[in-house]
Amino acid sequence: MHRWLGRVSRNEEAHVPRGPYRDRDGVTHLVPRTTMPAPFGALTAARELHKHGVDPRFDVVLIDQPLLWDGTVRGLSDRVVYRPTDLYPAGVKARMQKRIIGAADGVIATSGEVLRGLGSPRQPHLVLENGVDIAHFVATAESERSAVCIYVGAVDRRFDWQQVRAWAQARPSVRFVVVGPSPAPPVALPDNVELPGGVPYSSLPSLLHTARVGMLPLSDDPLNAGRSPMKLFEYLAAGLSVVARETPVIGPDENAGLFTYSGEENALAALDRALSYRSPNAEGIERAQQQSWSTKADHLAEFLLKLPRR
Repeated sequence: MHRWLGRVSRNEEAHVPRGPYRDRDGVTHLVPRTTMPAPFGALTAARELHKHGVDPRFDVVLIDQPLLWDGTVRGLSDRVVYRPTDLYPAGVKARMQKRIIGAADGVIATSGEVLRGLGSPRQPHLVLENGVDIAHFVATAESERSAVCIYVGAVDRRFDWQQVRAWAQARPSVRFVVVGPSPAPPVALPDNVELPGGVPYSSLPSLLHTARVGMLPLSDDPLNAGRSPMKLFEYLAAGLSVVARETPVIGPDENAGLFTYSGEENALAALDRALSYRSPNAEGIERAQQQSWSTKADHLAEFLLKLPRR
């Protein structure tokens, strides 16, 4: 259905492996192919696993996409954990989320705001923010970088094009680079804004190492309130200072080169502080090291092993 509606191209669909496949890290992936999107079709997790010869019993099941919930998920393990990564105030995801919470043995939220959005879950719960692959992003010793501000990631309704344009107009000598697959921007942009398109994950470190400031220009979209953006720590790990819109999750840490703004009235001042911060940002690298995925994995494993079995 997504392909018929033009949301997925034939080329994109062709790159999705058919059936289970194991990556270089030993992780087995299985992407279901159905006529109708979940949860409107006949997809069930247990049936899909059986069909492809995958044993449908696991030590732990984590589910982080509400639309992939069905009644058979509960039977896949004695420990089922819901891991919400976003706020779902209304709609079909909100309805599915209520079903998951009613059946789950534990909850792991990616931010305190996301956990608060669930009310008061009766299950054991944990806030575990997104982390960073330190070894992938950390730069070696280098000289001070030039005035380049960069954003890497999805460019959708949660991205504030107006703020990027305002920054670029106010600081014409600074280069602003917005990296990510996206349609044409909804506003006209000055000549010092570059749109190179999407890049492979393997190329991100070398790209970030050319910049001085990482941007998180979040829009007024309510979903931004609970986001725990991985790119925040990726920027810091790569030696950038960061300018970000303040949210309940993202607050200032100027000692680590993280500068926030509340609106257009103080956004330019926050950008200027980030641009004038020492480069490369050694303090930011140190903070990012405390958020490594290996540390997060240890916390995750400890939480999961303490959950009672059903």
